[in-house]
Amino acid sequence: MVVCAPEHELPPAVKGPTPMTPDAIEHHTLDRESAVADLAQQAAQVARRRRLMWIAGLAVLIAIVIWVIHHRLASQADQPSFAAMMGPLPVSVDKVSTTDVPVVIDALGTVTPLATVTVRPQVTGPIVKIAFTEGQHIEKGGMLAQIDPRPYQAALDQAVGQLGRDQAMLAGARTDLVRYKKLLAQNSVAEQTYSDELATVRQDEAAIEADKAAIETARLNLSYCRITSPVAGLVGLRQVDLGNLVQANQTTAIATVTQMQPMSVLFTVPENDLSQVFQRVSGGRKLAVQAYDRNMKHLIATGSLSSIDNQINTSTGTLQLRALFDNAHAELFPNEFVNVKLVLDTLQNQIVVPGAAVQNGPSSNFVYIVNPDHTVTMRTVVTGPTDGNNIAITKGLSAGETVVTDGADQLRDGAKVLLPGEKPAGFAGGASGGSNSARCARIATYMKGATGSKATRLAKMSARLGCSGGPAGTKAPAT
Repeated sequence: MVVCAPEHELPPAVKGPTPMTPDAIEHHTLDRESAVADLAQQAAQVARRRRLMWIAGLAVLIAIVIWVIHHRLASQADQPSFAAMMGPLPVSVDKVSTTDVPVVIDALGTVTPLATVTVRPQVTGPIVKIAFTEGQHIEKGGMLAQIDPRPYQAALDQAVGQLGRDQAMLAGARTDLVRYKKLLAQNSVAEQTYSDELATVRQDEAAIEADKAAIETARLNLSYCRITSPVAGLVGLRQVDLGNLVQANQTTAIATVTQMQPMSVLFTVPENDLSQVFQRVSGGRKLAVQAYDRNMKHLIATGSLSSIDNQINTSTGTLQLRALFDNAHAELFPNEFVNVKLVLDTLQNQIVVPGAAVQNGPSSNFVYIVNPDHTVTMRTVVTGPTDGNNIAITKGLSAGETVVTDGADQLRDGAKVLLPGEKPAGFAGGASGGSNSARCARIATYMKGATGSKATRLAKMSARLGCSGGPAGTKAPAT
């Protein structure tokens, strides 16, 4: 029989947690939600305070910036501007005019003669005569040098003598042939004898032809003893001396002759401009070509377009053209570098101004117009083709108006200017500008700390006002 021991009860400390009632659980949950809400409210208040502090700091910073700007503007308002202190600004001006403006393509060209001949001897012999002077102009066929002709004259005489001998032999052979022909008809000689004499006649005839050819060769060699120029042109430096033994077709030349009239200029045109050229050439127009010196200041000669190459240079994207010039006065010299203007068209009665008058703005070009009251007005213009130092104006100007050509970089719309030849009027000092000596003194003060373009402008103003060596003691540096 098994006896089960009674179960022992656990002490109160070892027992599990006491189960909570539903009311207690609800009360505990409400406490936790209330604590979380309090924390969120406190965080929102802190963020709000920080935001207010940032806004207040930004407002203070803006107020400080506004105060600084206002203070500077007030200081600048109290002080006269540089232009006001200097009075009317000295400028250079020019009148707007009308003229014909050519439409051109600018290119770089090289003067290239149509013929450059290197004269070499064609027979061997000593030079017995030099018939030219270095640098002289020689006509076509003119004598340059003489090779000793005596050996070649002797060869010619020998060929002539051989011809006479063979002609005599031919005459005798023909006489024998006639005699043998009669005897053959009478059966007095063998047919073989007649045939041999006929062959002799033909052999003598061939010998005579060879003699004639030898005579022509001897005469030709004799003519080569007299070295002449194949073209009319300018003779270069002499390469041989009197008495030198020259060989036929040697590498050393007697001289070089360069044709001078007419003269050509080779130049290249970008492929983007070729359509304009082809359009006018295909219509039968003769395009004028102007050749200028290296500095584009002097017109050397005027010619016309002669020919166009048949292929574009793929490495440069250009096409080579040739222009011909009369060069009657030898203005163009071989291998000379020239600036070329290919004239495509001419615009009639165009309004033009000096290129220095046109200023480049951020969105358009403009000029300063000088008004009758010596103030300037900025006016937008539309530019056209350029002709040397002048620019055509297609819109914005009228003939007769006055534009500023120098000193525009220091102007503003409405500024007063001092025209060339005018003396600056005296002012009552202060902001009005003062006398000329006072302006010179102020320029000297500004120049002490000025550099770059500002120093250059001040120097120009000093020179225009005549400050060099004047009361102000200033001297404009060379620009």
